[in-house]
Amino acid sequence: MSDIYFTSAPNQKEAYKVGDRVEVYCDHEDKDGNRIRDWLAGTVVQVDPKMIAVQFEENVYLTDGWMVPDHVLWCPKISSNVRLYQRKKKRSRPRSK
Repeated sequence: MSDIYFTSAPNQKEAYKVGDRVEVYCDHEDKDGNRIRDWLAGTVVQVDPKMIAVQFEENVYLTDGWMVPDHVLWCPKISSNVRLYQRKKKRSRPRSK
């Protein structure tokens, strides 16, 4: 068996873990059923060395137009189209006197 040599130690700290809420910039349906390309919140369901699987409640589509039947998109970990979930801040209403 040959020895494995590393130039640096493997990175044990993962950017994402199963159960994390993330947002993916992808094709999906809005509340009215129209197909749009925007940020959509989902949950990480699997983490591999190079990819993460994100599951959504809404219908999501591949770039060539096919709907993903299991609502799970695989994305590279280093993609600029994936980010940790950013909670939307609700605007506060001005108080009436």
